[in-house]
Amino acid sequence: MSHPVVRPNGIVGTLTIADRTFACALGKGGVVPGAEKREGDGATPAGTWKLRDGFWRADRLERPKGPLAFAAIRSDMLWDDDPASPTYNTLLRCDVPDHPERLMRADHVYDIVIPLGFNDGPIVAGRGSAIFLHVARDGYAPTAGCVALARDDLVELVGLLGPSPEIEIKNAN
Repeated sequence: MSHPVVRPNGIVGTLTIADRTFACALGKGGVVPGAEKREGDGATPAGTWKLRDGFWRADRLERPKGPLAFAAIRSDMLWDDDPASPTYNTLLRCDVPDHPERLMRADHVYDIVIPLGFNDGPIVAGRGSAIFLHVARDGYAPTAGCVALARDDLVELVGLLGPSPEIEIKNAN
């Protein structure tokens, strides 16, 4: 089975897997080669990235079905986006109320969240963190660098994934 391919058209693009194409939101900074991605630039990194095991809001929907493992999001889960931190670009379990990358959010953006294997082997401080596949905001508003789909489309996409899933994000060229 093929892996999802994202093609940008500005900050809204398409994600195609098998014979299905979905609209998706991309980073407000456009799509840049992965080697040029930097923390805070708002860009989505081009390249082929493994899809890591995900997280979901068990209080809002059923666990997505597919080859990825999903852990229920808890109130103490956050993603470290501080380049000076020794745990940069990793999941943390601690209570930091005002942390900008809390996985349990009041909105629905992280009802399903799947980390992309970007800048995680090895992690390079400042290269970019928290690059996720997640639920899109209304009107496919731009992301901070992630790829975002309508919730039902993201659930469907997870079910279409084959073993060892990857996502390919292409430049507009």
